[in-house]
Amino acid sequence: MNKTDPGQLSIFNPRGWGGKRKGAGPKRKGPKKVSHRKRETFRPKQPIHVTLKFRKGLPSFRSKRYAKIVWLALTFACNKFDVRIVHFSIQKNHIHLILEAKQKESLSKAMQGFCIRIAKGVNKVFRSTGAVFADRYHAHILKSPAEARAALAYVICNTRRHALHNGHRYKDGWIDPLSSALAFDGWKTPVKLIITGGKDPPVLEAKSWLLTKGWRKHPKISPNEIPGAHMPFRKKRARAPLP
Repeated sequence: MNKTDPGQLSIFNPRGWGGKRKGAGPKRKGPKKVSHRKRETFRPKQPIHVTLKFRKGLPSFRSKRYAKIVWLALTFACNKFDVRIVHFSIQKNHIHLILEAKQKESLSKAMQGFCIRIAKGVNKVFRSTGAVFADRYHAHILKSPAEARAALAYVICNTRRHALHNGHRYKDGWIDPLSSALAFDGWKTPVKLIITGGKDPPVLEAKSWLLTKGWRKHPKISPNEIPGAHMPFRKKRARAPLP
C-alpha cells in the first residue's frame, strides 16, 4: 500500500479524520445537569444553600394544591437527621432552601426524605409513579458574611427576581407568602404579607454565626431588593397584582 496515495491520506495523516477527539459526538440539549462529582465537605458552622429542580411537565408549584405538598414536606423535614431548615422559597419549578447540617451524611438523608415526601404527594395527586425531580440537589456552602447575606436575599426575594425576568414588579414592601420571608428578622423596612392559611413558615431559628450575626456586617435586606437585577428582562414592566 502506497502511503503517498491521496486516497489513503485520512488513514496515515495524523491530522485527518478518525479516532477519539475532544468535544466530538452529539451535544447535550436542555439545562445543565448537577455535577455528580463528590460533594464538597463542610463544617457544622457553615450554612448551605440548596436548590431542587422539578422535572419538566409538572404544574406550577406555586399553585395552592402543589404548594401545600411542599409546605407539608417542609413541616416534616425542618428538623430531621440533624438538619435545620432556616429559610425557603417555593417557585414554579424549583425550591430554594437555606439550612444548617452537622455533617454531609445528615444532609443527604434529610434531602432524600424531603424529596421522597414531595414525590409521594405529587404522584398521589397525579395517580402515577416516577421521578418528580429533574436531578439531584445542588448544594452551595456559604463561607463568608457576604455569601450568607447574598444567599438570604436570593432565597427570600427570589419571587421578585423571577417577576422582573417576566416583565413585572410587585408592590413595595410586599413579601412572598410561599417563602420564609415572614420569619426573617433582618428587613430594612416594614413588610406586608397577605396571610394564606394563617400558618407560620415551617422553619427554625438559625444557630450558625453566619446566619445570626455574620451577614449583618453588611446592609440589611430591603423587601424590594431584586437579586441579580442586572439579568436581562423584557421591556414590559406592568405591576403584577398581589397574589
